[in-house]
Amino acid sequence: MKNTTELTKRYVKDIKSADMWSVFKILADFIKGFDELGELGPTVTIFGSARADENHPYYKEAQKLGSMLANRGFNIMTGGGPGVMEAANRGAMESSDIESIGLNIDLSSDQKPNKYTTKGLNFDYFFSRKVMLVKYSMAYVIFPGGYGTLDELFEALTLVQTKKVSGVKIFVIGVDFYKPLLEFLENKLYANNMITLKDLKYIQLTDDLENVVREIEDSLLNQIKVLEEAGLKDTKYYDSLSSFSKDRLQPENEYEI
Repeated sequence: MKNTTELTKRYVKDIKSADMWSVFKILADFIKGFDELGELGPTVTIFGSARADENHPYYKEAQKLGSMLANRGFNIMTGGGPGVMEAANRGAMESSDIESIGLNIDLSSDQKPNKYTTKGLNFDYFFSRKVMLVKYSMAYVIFPGGYGTLDELFEALTLVQTKKVSGVKIFVIGVDFYKPLLEFLENKLYANNMITLKDLKYIQLTDDLENVVREIEDSLLNQIKVLEEAGLKDTKYYDSLSSFSKDRLQPENEYEI
């Protein structure tokens, strides 16, 4: 009994010490992210499986999309690991005018950052990393993946549904892969009045990468309009978006800002 009591006391003490230390590590995660990512300009976050090798069709599609968006001047942000994340960063590296960003997470499985990033950050906590992945992006692109990717998809949906973020589009790539999931959402969640029809429409399921790029460009112009209506034309973020749109979008697509 005595040994059990001593063990319990030591266990509780260790937990308290760990909790106190965790506070500082959490703050460090957020401060690091805010400092490094606060003035990125137009950025798209691409999510997907860490297990797709370079011969996998979704690896190739992610690489292609990363290149397409980078060539249009958009920064690309991923979770910084292998697989789809590596592919998107790899495609982005084909353009020298943008940032290819990887936000890696410290895992017991020793997930290593991929080598195709111009800016790489390591995080201790999934939740702080996830905040940074969504906070500074104007669009989220979800490729096929496992639990982590699904977590990121539903986090993005919840943020849009609850209006914690606005003007952000969610593209889900992989019609064959994700169609059963969307059928579940419609036949179970919507049919039982747990979400609305509007909630279902937040997801754009597609395999058309060209259309994704066009939609993201439209989203940029919409965000500029939102900032103008909110009286935020004097912010650095507005300057970065409006300068980008005038330089990159208007000449080719004849958009008016």
